[in-house]
This record gives sequence, C-alpha cells and structure tokens, in this order.
Amino acid sequence: MKPARFEYVAPHSVDQALELLGRYGDGAKLLAGGQSLVPLMNMRLARPSHVIDLNRLPGLAYITEADGGVRIGAMTRQATAESSEMIRARYPIVTEALELLGHPAIRNRGTVGGSLAHADPAAELPVVVLALDAQLTLTGPRGRRTVPACDFFVGYLHTVAAPDEILTEVCLPAPPARTGSCFLEVARRHGDFALVAVAAVLALHSDGRCARARLVFGGVGPTPMRVERAEAVLVGHRPEPELFAAAAREVSAVLQPESDLHASADYRAQVASVLTRRALGMAFERVSGRERA
Repeated sequence: MKPARFEYVAPHSVDQALELLGRYGDGAKLLAGGQSLVPLMNMRLARPSHVIDLNRLPGLAYITEADGGVRIGAMTRQATAESSEMIRARYPIVTEALELLGHPAIRNRGTVGGSLAHADPAAELPVVVLALDAQLTLTGPRGRRTVPACDFFVGYLHTVAAPDEILTEVCLPAPPARTGSCFLEVARRHGDFALVAVAAVLALHSDGRCARARLVFGGVGPTPMRVERAEAVLVGHRPEPELFAAAAREVSAVLQPESDLHASADYRAQVASVLTRRALGMAFERVSGRERA
C-alpha cells in the first residue's frame, strides 16, 4: 500500500522543527527512524498532512557521561546504543533489550527517542527506561522540561508530551552500587513485539539483603506496568528462590492483561509469573557474580 498524500519538510534546527510543529498542528507527524510511522502511513492508519523529518537536526545523536549517569540524544540510532561499550558496562539491561528489538535493519534506522515517543506498551525500551528510573527531556516553545519515566507513558501509544513538544534526550541515572539486572521477553518470533517482557533490577545492601527492586512489564497493559507490590516483597530480604516465587505470585495477582489474537490473558499472566522468577534469579546471579570476580 501507499501513504495518503502529504507534504515533507526537513528542518535544520530544533527551533525550526518546533515552529513547523506549531504551524501545522495536529496534522503534522515527526519522522525520526520511521520504523513505526512509515508502516502506519503505508497502511493509511496514519494520514498526516505534513511529515517533519528530524534527521537533519544537529546535536541530537550522542551518548555521553553526565553526573555519574549517561545521557542519550533522542536521535541516537538503536544500533549505536546497542554497540556502546559505555551502555553495556553501566546498563547491560539496555543492551539486552536492544538485542531483542526488531532486527538489525530496523535498529540501524530506528532511534532511541522514536521508540519511546511512539510508546508501544509491547516495545522494549519503554519497559527498560521505567525500570531504570530514567528522566526524559521534552523541548517545546515554552522551553525544556524533564519528565520522569514513571510519568511519561499515559496510555496506549500516548505520552505526556504536548502536541508542540519534541523528545530530545534520555538521561539514565547512575545505577546504585551492588546492582544486578535482567531483561527477558517471550515473542512469537525473534524481532517481534513482546507478548510479555520483564525488566528486573536488584540492588543489594552490604549484608546481602535487597535494598531496592524494580519489576516492570511490557505487553500486559496499555503502558509499561511497574508492579510495586512485588517489589515490596523483595526489599529487606535476602534474595532466594522462595522470595522470587513470592514476588511472582504478587505479579500474577496485580497484572490484568487482555486477550488478543496473539495470546490469551491467562497465557500472558502465566508467562509474566515465570519470567519474573527467571529474571530475578538472573539479576541476583549477576550482582553476586561481579562480587565474587
């Protein structure tokens, strides 16, 4: 299929892009990697009057250290982030998730910011940034504002970004000491959107008890879903299989996935429970293994 008629514009600065976005209003769509927008346009599920191409904007593709964490420009290609040794060393969960995101051809064009702004609840990156307590920077005519990941995703394919704002940066905070993490998903085929995905992060006290936990799921609701009740089960206790099983039971009690043509609600709930135990076990093994090394 072919897209409906539209006008293409390619601004050369963020200010110019914002001016065009304000001028064309709801009829405009931003083009980053195009891996989500272009198929929607080809199927005529999206019919923008204007496409604003962000690929010529300078200074939005970078990975840099800052305040102990890492800042990632929104136009950074997913493949660039996947191959970054800085990200692999500090946030291996991000690398794990990116390796499961689509296929190499998609990651070569897809951008970090594009995936987050698209806000598909079955996508990998929204799950990970929520698990890592990332901060997302939105730039608009009123200036810049920073939004925590927990407030960014508000509904299916919908974020807190105003129609005249552009996502320009993602900031991953410095991970706590003695932290292990794991990203797992089940999909029909490698590269497909996840039927269920989980990001698990564990930080331990010096005595081995769990100091902090994050459990975030994709594919089980209209947004990435953090299960705080399951996290509370873990905090203050020594990680062990029985504890992970108790957290998994809380996950099953809290999540209420829906059925669709790909999987039933019961199947998704069961998979989420199994992945919880596996991801927590692997996260604990990784932090324990680093301490023994």
